[in-house]
Amino acid sequence: MPVFRLRENEISFPYPTQAREDGLLAVGGDLSVDRLLLAYSHGIFPWFQPGEEILWWCPKERYLIFPAHIHVSRSMKKYRKQHAIHTVLNRDFRDTMHQCRMQREDKEGTWIGDEMEAAYQALHRAGFALSLEAYEDGQLAGGLYGVVMGACFFGESMFSKKTNGSKLALIALAELLEAKGFLFIDCQFYTEHLCSMGGQYVSWEAYEELLKKGLPEIIESRQPLIFTV
Repeated sequence: MPVFRLRENEISFPYPTQAREDGLLAVGGDLSVDRLLLAYSHGIFPWFQPGEEILWWCPKERYLIFPAHIHVSRSMKKYRKQHAIHTVLNRDFRDTMHQCRMQREDKEGTWIGDEMEAAYQALHRAGFALSLEAYEDGQLAGGLYGVVMGACFFGESMFSKKTNGSKLALIALAELLEAKGFLFIDCQFYTEHLCSMGGQYVSWEAYEELLKKGLPEIIESRQPLIFTV
């Protein structure tokens, strides 16, 4: 199946089911707020190496965590009781995203380049991206960031400064999203870490129904979600 080439002066995407078996749907375009919102509202996301052409992905199966089904192990429950844990929304979105970049860049490399940082900071300023940071005994333990639209959260990356830092952040996010009636956390791809936290595959058909349910007219109106604790 061919990969579609996007035009910078035309904000559109081919239908998601036209993606290749590996999930690659299109190349090119830009990372403008309008294009990113259109992409995420149809389950599409950018993922590419810094300095290379923008690649847009839409896996035929999607890996999700349903907030009510976040898995908190017995050892994690004990750990949370043994420490003073608190979380903060949007402590410093720019810093949290950069922490995610640095943690990966120093190890296996990262897709979070300067262009991606600028694009998601613009989404954050528009009200469609947030960060959550977890503190353990008064010290920053870890955090995450992602795109928030309607009743859907699209996770992008996490970092840990302490052993359980990213787990603390993800658990706190799931608990907050459940309380606010969110439908899912889109993890995009499988990892052992996400599996241990309750992740599961859903079919494209099931995922598309969740998108339709979770993304009301907020997309067309471009009214950002006001998201507070």
